[in-house]
Amino acid sequence: MSVLTRDEAQTRAKLLDVHRYTIDLDLTTGDETFDSRTVIRFTAGTDADTFVELKPAELRSATLDGHPLDPETLDGNRLPLKNLTAGEHELRIDASMRYSRTGEGMHRFTDPTDGETYLYTQLFMEDVQRVFAAFDQPDLKAVFELTVKAPEEWTVLANGVTEHLGEGRWRAALTPLISTYLVAVAAGPWHSVHTEHRGLPFGLHCRRSLAPYLDPDADELFEITKQCYDRYHEKFEEPYPFDSYDQAFVPEFNAGAMENPGLVTFRDEFVYRSAVTDAERQTRAMVIAHEMAHMWFGDLVTLRWWDDIWLNESFAEYMGYQTLTEATRFTDTWTDFGVVRKGWGYDADQRPSTHPVAPEAVDDTAAALLNFDGISYAKGASALRQLVTWLGEKDFLAGINTHFARHRFGNATLADFIDSLASATERDVHAWADAWLRTTGVDTLRPVVTPGEEGTYTLRIEHDGSRPHRIAVGLYDQDVADEGRHLILRARLDLDVPQSEPHPLGKRPALLLLNDGDLTYAKVRFDDESFAAVRASLSGLPEPLTRAVVWNALRDAVRDGELPPTAYLDTARAHLPHETDLALVQGVLGFATAQIAARYLTPDERPAALATLTALCRDLIRRTEDGDNPGLRLIAVRHCIDVAAQPDTIAAWLADGTVPGGPELDPELRWRVLGRLAVLGATDETAIAAELDRDPSATGQEGAARCRAALPDADAKARAWDAMFATDDLSNYLFTATAAGFWQPEQTELVRQYVPRYYEDAVAVAARRGPAIAEAAGRWAFPVYAVDEETLRLGETCLSEADPIPSLRRKLVDQLDDLARALRVREG
Repeated sequence: MSVLTRDEAQTRAKLLDVHRYTIDLDLTTGDETFDSRTVIRFTAGTDADTFVELKPAELRSATLDGHPLDPETLDGNRLPLKNLTAGEHELRIDASMRYSRTGEGMHRFTDPTDGETYLYTQLFMEDVQRVFAAFDQPDLKAVFELTVKAPEEWTVLANGVTEHLGEGRWRAALTPLISTYLVAVAAGPWHSVHTEHRGLPFGLHCRRSLAPYLDPDADELFEITKQCYDRYHEKFEEPYPFDSYDQAFVPEFNAGAMENPGLVTFRDEFVYRSAVTDAERQTRAMVIAHEMAHMWFGDLVTLRWWDDIWLNESFAEYMGYQTLTEATRFTDTWTDFGVVRKGWGYDADQRPSTHPVAPEAVDDTAAALLNFDGISYAKGASALRQLVTWLGEKDFLAGINTHFARHRFGNATLADFIDSLASATERDVHAWADAWLRTTGVDTLRPVVTPGEEGTYTLRIEHDGSRPHRIAVGLYDQDVADEGRHLILRARLDLDVPQSEPHPLGKRPALLLLNDGDLTYAKVRFDDESFAAVRASLSGLPEPLTRAVVWNALRDAVRDGELPPTAYLDTARAHLPHETDLALVQGVLGFATAQIAARYLTPDERPAALATLTALCRDLIRRTEDGDNPGLRLIAVRHCIDVAAQPDTIAAWLADGTVPGGPELDPELRWRVLGRLAVLGATDETAIAAELDRDPSATGQEGAARCRAALPDADAKARAWDAMFATDDLSNYLFTATAAGFWQPEQTELVRQYVPRYYEDAVAVAARRGPAIAEAAGRWAFPVYAVDEETLRLGETCLSEADPIPSLRRKLVDQLDDLARALRVREG
């Protein structure tokens, strides 16, 4: 299959003006394929040759202006359109298309709970070609007219309001001008909840088997949707541009969500079958806010080419967190951003695969797909937050509204966006964009505190990097009333970096914290006295966002080899039992468990780390015995399971169906316990099969696959490996579940023989099954716990000799860099 290059897209955009797609889909033709008939009406500006894209199971016929085209001329995914003349044209395509089991194109899923089948589209980048023929690039917007034939008992959802015409036929309202990748269809016997807001129909949709879990949350979901909708209408002068707002929770979805106009699709794990924390509800709310922001930035105004994906994702990421803070009960979302998202950006920006937020060299769609990462999301959002700090929100929003007015239902570039901002301010936003959006890497800020006269001090900030920053510097003193366990904010200084001269501090603070409030994107370090205050009093800092900045600084110092991993564990052991913010507890425990105990410490050091984490979790469980913080207790119980070195306690929980004092073990906790017991060799296939009988849902199927792959048995490992790499039967989710179970820190010797096999087999499966499975193979099936030079050497050989497809190559580059970092941390 040929990927579309930027040059080809620019040539075709100059040639064509696409007016309308009329698409008819027949979803009643069997389990493997569906019928797709497309009529494209367009104008050619000059006489020329071009092509249309599609990836059919069978191309039955094609006609251009009534003249037949030879289906045999289809070359990969391109059907040539030869000798076009200037003027209007009509292209007709009749094809059979394959259903997908990898979350790409038209994904087909049969619910094991009740046998019902559901279909949905994910047409991002090049996957529209799996569903209908298209001039598939974002700047050839068109109107879409869609009809669908489905089984009589199904409901069909689309970008606009749908009407049932009878006998299983549905018609969607005509769309305004949108890009091909934003067309959406979801079909099946959906369970739906409806309401109306400001005259607009709102809907929530999920599988019927999830109805008992969606219904109790419907009021919360609608409330957040309405609050965000209202707040965006206060911020944006352009009204919501589509005729309805449906949110469909769909199975086996690869991303968190997708911003299809009028029909946002979410992974249906956001319909909670088991207990969750308020932090997880906040994450779901942020995704709702993020996707709604896309209705303006991405859908109303769309990037011209994929080098500007940050205009979509960075904007929605920033606006999602900010709007959630302003409009909903979740008022502390930037702490979650600092803990969960910021590290994602920092990590991505320090790897060989880093790229600018706004890269200038995205040559084709394969390269573009690689940029959906922590840089385009987290770093870009951080850059926008810094821009708002520097520019002021009033001017920022004025520039945004100018941008919408200039480019509504059209396409725009970085230059267009910066010009819109420049129209609203006297500041040099072009220079700011060059410094922040065209560069790579993470700046590092270090405080240098110098004594002066009469007990006074000055601050100079060492700046390793090139970007200008506007930051807050927090000066904290020990609270003598409680023997220094708490730190009191004396002052918060607003400073520009680079500095023109040292800044006076007065007396020496116990803790001097750069980037207090987390308003910029930079790693920060501590001077010696401040680090001592952190070790003694971190949990006594008054604001969770301040504590998030400190924890991130400690995390970065571990990763950079400046802080021993055991020092991080000791700090967590001392201060996490007193933490009140759930996102912080989750983030610190997650890093300590998945990175420090599993990768940064040697196998000989792992038992002590697990013992420390177990003791920490037990402290949190004891602290929550009164039942007033169920979210914190749930986090502690989950991690107590994950770090269990002996099976007795968690096996008793499973047998009793409850943790003493609560919570009762719901399906998520039961599978979590069984998974850990599998790793420890304390369960077997009989117990896994019994649990699957108890929970035969899709989530149960994934849990069983994960447990079976985790068993410390040579035959179980062989079966799991064959399921992933020898056949192509596993869906994207079952592949991921199997891969997640296969590699375990306790089983490195058992699976050592699979490390060299991984590279050859991953390259082959990625080539056969495409980018979604390639990403899963690179992320989840990589031998992450084989932290040794041989794994690194084998990976480097694979990159130089095996020619993996781009999506796998990118994951391998990142994994190998993380592996090399883990080796450096171990070497100390």
